[in-house]
Amino acid sequence: MSGVGLTIYGVTALVFMMSMYALERRNRAFILAFAVGCMLASSYGFLSGAWPFGAVEAIWSLIALRRYAAAVRESRQPG
Repeated sequence: MSGVGLTIYGVTALVFMMSMYALERRNRAFILAFAVGCMLASSYGFLSGAWPFGAVEAIWSLIALRRYAAAVRESRQPG
């Protein structure tokens, strides 16, 4: 991937990730979308050679997936 293409990908991934984070309280689907955004940002980090950034974003994606699973479980509980 070219330098400009990689930069555009990174900016797009980060804007998507932050937008989904801002919308999380509206619907639990945005938590899942935030996890996807973190995965995209992680891949950008690894592709750009910034592996610490890639690793941190991968961890955040796992945290977001756990939060999504908890939100689904909570919505299924009666009461």
